[in-house]
Amino acid sequence: MVASAGALTSEVISQLRSKFYEDRRNTLAQNVCTRINPLEACISRKVLEKSQHVFTHKIETEGKPMTNQKSSGRCWIFSILNVIRTVFMKQHNLDEFEFSQAYLFFWDKVERCNYFLHNIVKTARRNEPVEGRLVSFLLHDPVCDGGQWDMIVNLINRHGLVPKACFPDSHCCEFSSRMNGILKSKLREYSKVLRDMVSKEASDEELEAQIVEQMVVIYRIIGICLGVPSETITWEYYDESKAYKCIGPITPLQFYEEHVKPYYNVNDKVCLITDPRPSNSYGKLYTIDCLGNVVGGRPTLYNNQPPELLMKLCAESIKNNEPVWFGCDVNKRLVGKQGIQDIKAYDFESLFGTDIQVNLTKADRLLYGDSMMVHAMAFTAVSIDKEGKIKKFRVENSWGDEQGQKGYQLLTSEWFSEFVFEAVIDKKLVPADVLDVFKQEPITLPAWDPMGTLAH
Repeated sequence: MVASAGALTSEVISQLRSKFYEDRRNTLAQNVCTRINPLEACISRKVLEKSQHVFTHKIETEGKPMTNQKSSGRCWIFSILNVIRTVFMKQHNLDEFEFSQAYLFFWDKVERCNYFLHNIVKTARRNEPVEGRLVSFLLHDPVCDGGQWDMIVNLINRHGLVPKACFPDSHCCEFSSRMNGILKSKLREYSKVLRDMVSKEASDEELEAQIVEQMVVIYRIIGICLGVPSETITWEYYDESKAYKCIGPITPLQFYEEHVKPYYNVNDKVCLITDPRPSNSYGKLYTIDCLGNVVGGRPTLYNNQPPELLMKLCAESIKNNEPVWFGCDVNKRLVGKQGIQDIKAYDFESLFGTDIQVNLTKADRLLYGDSMMVHAMAFTAVSIDKEGKIKKFRVENSWGDEQGQKGYQLLTSEWFSEFVFEAVIDKKLVPADVLDVFKQEPITLPAWDPMGTLAH
């Protein structure tokens, strides 16, 4: 039998084997990895020695307790609530406090299912084939846990906030995959119904009535899994001086508008991204097709700026005593146990004879699928040297207190440039010419663009 060109013939395999054993270091590395995680074996001791969780500028109040999203993709919700609680705790003289992540999670699931069903109608009317890339992409994961900044704003402006004591987590909040699996099956089933109706030229009224019927079932599933929030809440608590306090009865929206918004108004913040791909110029406004969570809500907008500007504004926000919500590719060059994100954290060259992840530029990693936004966290401190150069950030995560320094991470400025993709900054700190970009008509990126992966 004649071997095909490019086939791994016995001669080629013999050559690969010989090349492997020619270098004794490969045998040593093989022995090490027989018992040790290869990433652990690559950790640079020098980086561990110089990485100290000490910073020149730190926000006055860091939230307690350290939060834990567990086996769910709620990082975007946890991180913004971690940011907001710092000012809330200060104003209400609290030692510990959490907003209810489950409350926003409930409303995101309900709103997002409704948004998805309307997207199915919209794409059907655009004559997008069900086997085409767009509809296939939408059907692949109709109701994931992730989300983006503008989606948070939609939820808070429409549904408000509540303390965690008033709407605690259920099992499906902490372990969401089973609930999501049920919802995905129903949404795909309902997608066929809606697409069939569109093909038969159903009216807008008929389609809306059908979606409402479908949402009755969807709401039931979500309510059973997560609980249904009450229309009003009463929050009783002790402040730091052990004085009894009570707020309510009050609606969640009133709670936000009266007790949170005066100190942290989500409408005063803007989302800046840094996307260096040649096709996406800095100083331009972008959006993503079919990305959102609330019908009639604000669209997901990205103001693309250089990483140096994002880093500078993040530092200024911290110096202004406000933490920063940001999105990144968290697992790249992360030493989890010590909580270090440093592009020099792993010495892959010594173990494998080749480097990993940094041989491509940031733009190339986006283009070739090696990097994307997958996690949101919050900056709470920064170090700036005597020459004014930003050196590192302190990061509040939502993975519990067992990793890093009691749940906090250290992130270097070099890592920021390579793997941070967006940050949310108060308008008052953003230059006027950057704010003017939001006046542009946004350029629409495809639904599967890597700038949207935090919401998938």
